[in-house]
Amino acid sequence: MVKRKFRLPCVIILAVLLALTMLPLFVSMAAAAGEAANDNVIKPLIFVHGFMGSGAQFESQAMRFASNGYPADLIDVFEYDSIDLRYGSQDMNKVLAALDAKIDAVRAATGYDQVYVAGHSMGTTVMHNYLSTPERAARVAKYVNIDGRTADAPPGGVPTLALWAGIGSPERTIVGATNVILPNQAHVQACTSPEAFVEMYKFLAEKEPVTDQILPEAGGKAELGGRAVYFPQNTGVQDATLEIWEVDGATGFRKSDTPQATYPLSGDGLWGPFQGKAGAYYEFNIVKEGVAPHHQYFEPFMRSDYLIRLNTSPPGGIADMLEHSDKHSGLVIIRNKEFLGDQAEGNNDALEIEGQNVINALGCPLSDRVIAIFVYDNQICADRANIYAKIGVNRQGFTLKRIGLYLISECDHFFSI
Repeated sequence: MVKRKFRLPCVIILAVLLALTMLPLFVSMAAAAGEAANDNVIKPLIFVHGFMGSGAQFESQAMRFASNGYPADLIDVFEYDSIDLRYGSQDMNKVLAALDAKIDAVRAATGYDQVYVAGHSMGTTVMHNYLSTPERAARVAKYVNIDGRTADAPPGGVPTLALWAGIGSPERTIVGATNVILPNQAHVQACTSPEAFVEMYKFLAEKEPVTDQILPEAGGKAELGGRAVYFPQNTGVQDATLEIWEVDGATGFRKSDTPQATYPLSGDGLWGPFQGKAGAYYEFNIVKEGVAPHHQYFEPFMRSDYLIRLNTSPPGGIADMLEHSDKHSGLVIIRNKEFLGDQAEGNNDALEIEGQNVINALGCPLSDRVIAIFVYDNQICADRANIYAKIGVNRQGFTLKRIGLYLISECDHFFSI
């Protein structure tokens, strides 16, 4: 287990990208980069996320596609306010109209008449509605349905690959589609795993991928970009500044007195591209007047990544649920794969904070599909013991969990993860 020490600012968000561990360089980068998908079948690929999701659920897959020679500029995402769609005033027709605009923009920018679309969870509901209109279905050459809606026929008659999480209800099917069960995988993992990528690549590119890994680029290139968004609405952060700092991977200390780059945030919250270094550690700090800064840290980037999502919240949003002060702080740990604590011995995750494993059967059962853990002092913890309480539940997707733990943020205090 790798442990790192951090000096805590007011609020920290640690985002853990799947499969970004360093790979042996004997894997042939040239082979993967040189064998792109068949030019006759390659088309733009758009990902539609699920409830409380975003383009982040396709971040690792986009890099796997690029590692196999699929042009990165042909991979895009469609993001919407899934909370408002389910519980608020936004109806499906508005979401479908926005998806029309996204597909039209991609077609105009790339020159392709048709696109591929992959939908996950609630995103499959969006896509089944979209493809029910023949004019819309004609724009989609192939469709990937990831652990979501079933159907008696491929939606809209579009050739369909249906991926199903092996943990849950693997008996689901779309009649007439290519149905694949991903053994021992849960709901979010079925969207982000290497195994899911292989099936998607074979279906879309009509050939086996060279690799299911994320490979480094020649010369250590790691061009970074994405959006700073309010979670879970996926609206862009306004009137703020993004600072990017290179930090020491062992301590979290900044390596310089000035950031490597700054970007004003407005509109859609787009930022970048930032010319980073493969293998380096970076802090992404969102600064907004009158709001505590949000510091976000990722595992080192192996290659260029254009789907980085920096989640924050407006005043009154979910971040206000984290108790913090000048002397103690809050921590959010996210990965787009379920944390499991109730499996057979040897199959559970471990996440130690100050030597205390916070993953267990009570807080992270498979049934809860936990992918985000909020750690802070909730002022009701007896003797600072861990107390799990759901602060947000996606009944068809994943769960956010709260852990009561006091984290000192004084200048000379460090803690380990």
